[in-house]
Amino acid sequence: MATSKLSSKAAKLDFSNLPGALPSRAGEAIPGLALPNTTAPAPVAPSAPLAGPKTAPGALMAFANDARSSLLKENEELRAAAAEAEGLRSQLDEALVDLQQWEGAKAARWLDPKLVVRSRYANRDPRSFLGVDFEQLKAEIANAGGNVQPIKVRQVAAEGGAERFELVYGHRRHQACLELGLPVLAMVDNLDDQALFVEMDRENRTRKDLSAWEQGKMYQRALDEGLFPSNRKLAEAVGVDLGNLGKALSLARLPAEVVGAFASPLDLQFRWSKLLNDALNTDREGVLRRAAALSHDRGALSGKEVLQRLLQDPVDLRGNGALYRTTPSRSWAIELAGRGVATVQQSAEGDLRIDISGRAVEQRDVEALVQAVRLFVGEEAVLK
Repeated sequence: MATSKLSSKAAKLDFSNLPGALPSRAGEAIPGLALPNTTAPAPVAPSAPLAGPKTAPGALMAFANDARSSLLKENEELRAAAAEAEGLRSQLDEALVDLQQWEGAKAARWLDPKLVVRSRYANRDPRSFLGVDFEQLKAEIANAGGNVQPIKVRQVAAEGGAERFELVYGHRRHQACLELGLPVLAMVDNLDDQALFVEMDRENRTRKDLSAWEQGKMYQRALDEGLFPSNRKLAEAVGVDLGNLGKALSLARLPAEVVGAFASPLDLQFRWSKLLNDALNTDREGVLRRAAALSHDRGALSGKEVLQRLLQDPVDLRGNGALYRTTPSRSWAIELAGRGVATVQQSAEGDLRIDISGRAVEQRDVEALVQAVRLFVGEEAVLK
């Protein structure tokens, strides 16, 4: 009875879906598999050699082997992918180290100089693009095939989506490339108006010095347009002495007739600011009248000679071209705690001599004193 039930259940098992199994119909005995108390049917000659296992356990074993082979293959592929990923990570780390060396650097690109326009804060007068110095700069750029030192620009909106740039600094290099028909090497930066102004002023003052009048006009535009609320804030932003900034502004605000008396406004110097403004305050009509007369012969006289005629003061020109008034000789004595420590003497020719006792000055203050004398003579004076 039990054997009959077992035979019945076995007949219902279907292994046809196993890899390598022989197809069979439900209820048929599987060839080669004899159940107890049953008679195996006569063997049937196969029409072709059997490729797969002939038993259910064999089929299961074949399936397990195939699955194991697939897992091994997949494992090898994962190992290869992991090794490749590790190599890529190593390359990425090396690239990041290289990039750290350029942190903060800005890339330069070649631009058509015609796409670059002057800023409304431009501090270079067009007359600074004339003369021997500019021609030498242009020749150097021509020989190099372009400017080696890049200019700086910022991108501005243009009609039709076209590219347009505004000069931050490098006006002379840009002008040279424009005249030579060469592309200009430029750094493109994103700056607001105040940052543009500060960078323009500082960069130009470290290169070919701007004239006092050019600086004054630049500062005047910045104040007139509200870029800075006061002279002091402007001086702090650009890092210049407040007194020199005031002198530059005084020159920039001179009447057009006075400026027009000089061959070029670039001839105006910081130390002339007070002289000219004092003369205008004392005899404005006379100064303007003399300026109008001098404008007809503009270029025939040097800047110092024009100043002399505008002031109509007893002024001499020394051999080195410096300007000074003739005055009576004078001397001053300076005391500290009832003891003389310094004397100042002025000759009839205007020469000044200062003698300071070594006991009155600390050695560390000597350099500061020398710098003070240099600035007194003029900001453009050079210490050697």
